[in-house]
Amino acid sequence: MRIHSDSFENGKPIPSEFALGAPGGFGGNRNPQLAWSDAPAGTKSFALLCIDTDAPTDGALVANADVPIPVDHPRGDFVHWVVVNMPVDMTEIAAGSCSSGVTKGGKGPCQGEGARQGLNDYTGWFAGNAEMGGQYFGYDGPYPPPHDLRTHRYFFRVFALDVASLELPKAFTAGDVLRAMQGHVLAEASTYGTYSISG
Repeated sequence: MRIHSDSFENGKPIPSEFALGAPGGFGGNRNPQLAWSDAPAGTKSFALLCIDTDAPTDGALVANADVPIPVDHPRGDFVHWVVVNMPVDMTEIAAGSCSSGVTKGGKGPCQGEGARQGLNDYTGWFAGNAEMGGQYFGYDGPYPPPHDLRTHRYFFRVFALDVASLELPKAFTAGDVLRAMQGHVLAEASTYGTYSISG
């Protein structure tokens, strides 16, 4: 199975129109175009995850903009997009079709074309923030700390599943999806882009 994007080249920088954060403020926060092909026989649906694997693990360090975050600082995952139950004939997502612009407090549950979108990790990141707090469903793009010296990688992973739908709660996470997919993944394809707003 293969996946590609017309919005960025594999392993190359993601344009700021597809990022939540940009130098000096917000980016365009449009979801990138993605298309996939060559799913194996028996595929009944697709699932998609977008994960930043270079997220800093120390919140206090992230909050202190006066101290650069070293390249070798311990890293973890930050989920930017979760989509499940995409029908087998849905093999492309158009740029800007799921997100276009910043919605403070989150976009709310996004349904369409039979697919369901889950919570991304901005839900937890903005928890308790009077201006930004809320449930962040669907796509919200890269916003690495401006003082992070590491360029972040954003992996877009599509899974071909042998079931038409996954049993998930209304507000589900990437962790819920990974557990529900166990034993049902026929194939996976991935591509990644990079992003940094470090001066």
